[in-house]
Amino acid sequence: MWIMESTKLLHAIIETAIDGIITIDNRGRIESMNPSALKIFGYDAEELMGRNISVLMPEPDKTRHDGYLLHYQDTGEKKIIGKGREVRGLRKDGTQFPFRLAVSEVQYQDRVIYTGFIHDLSKEKEAEEFLKKYTIELEKLVENRTKSLKKMLHELERAKEEANISLEKEKYLNRMKSRFVSMASHEFRTPLSSMQLSAVLIEKYLQTSDTVQVLKHLHKIKTAIGSLNGILNDFLSLEKLEAGIVSPHYDVFDIIKFSEELTEEMQLITKEDQIIIYQHAGSENNVNLDQNLLRNCLMNLLSNAIKYSGEHTLIEFSTEINEDQYVLSVKDNGIGIPKEDQSGLFQPFFRAHNTGNIPGTGLGLNIVQRYVNLMDGKIHFESNSSQGTEFTLSFQKSSVNNTPI
Repeated sequence: MWIMESTKLLHAIIETAIDGIITIDNRGRIESMNPSALKIFGYDAEELMGRNISVLMPEPDKTRHDGYLLHYQDTGEKKIIGKGREVRGLRKDGTQFPFRLAVSEVQYQDRVIYTGFIHDLSKEKEAEEFLKKYTIELEKLVENRTKSLKKMLHELERAKEEANISLEKEKYLNRMKSRFVSMASHEFRTPLSSMQLSAVLIEKYLQTSDTVQVLKHLHKIKTAIGSLNGILNDFLSLEKLEAGIVSPHYDVFDIIKFSEELTEEMQLITKEDQIIIYQHAGSENNVNLDQNLLRNCLMNLLSNAIKYSGEHTLIEFSTEINEDQYVLSVKDNGIGIPKEDQSGLFQPFFRAHNTGNIPGTGLGLNIVQRYVNLMDGKIHFESNSSQGTEFTLSFQKSSVNNTPI
């Protein structure tokens, strides 16, 4: 009685088990399948009873299964029996699915049967694939968000840098404005006062018909007007450079003729017994540069040489065309540039401390340097108080812009 009840209970457990349970004989033929196993594979019981278990397997296990079973029976070497592993099953409709298989060997009524316990992993695998896909999407989202944040951070850094540059530029412009106001109030006052005094004296000397004195003060007025004109030209040049509207226009011209005409023009404004000596070296005389920019550079350098040299001195102006370069230099025998001032020489509104009452805006050399840079050239100087100052401009002949047409 107890045995019968136990048998009924065991049968009920097998019939209601969630996992599939299959038994096969020693030749691999199906003897029983519980409802869960039938449901998992999509068959009715009568369709499978007596058929080889391989019908529930996809390739390559389908053709290899009988060999596995025979190998175990001959050698006792276990592949699945007594172990559990993940395999794939083949449903009636041809679809495949993953399941965990555990196989046990049972001695029953003088024969061996094998029982397989099947746990369908489809939902777990779907969940796993969903989680994997979700993880990948999440990683992509995090990566994109990270890129977005990095981009935003980069833009913020760039905005900060631009703001700092703008702030520094504003500070620089404010310093330049202060220097300009200070310089302009001084540099304009001197020639204007001179012009005003000369005009008063001319009026006085006209009453006495003193022509010599009238001419003398007319010359002073002309000189003062020239100074004011020079200051205004410097401001105009600086404004154009700051606006970025200055660009070189190259043409081929005779540097000897150009320099001789410039020397003759500058000689008219020299001090007493100051002489400008010009000489040229090299067999060539044509250069390919911007005449206007070069003229402004050399006029500024020659004006400085005249201004900072004493009377009865020589100013040497030379040009040279060699294999690689055009080289132009202006050398004076003036007061020189103190060593401690040389590092700031090309800064706008900068003037060396030994210039004293000699008029000047402090813009000339800054403009010269920027004009030279526009023509892809270089500017160099050497100076000391005993031998004066020499400025040298050099331009590469091989420069694309300087290739003769």
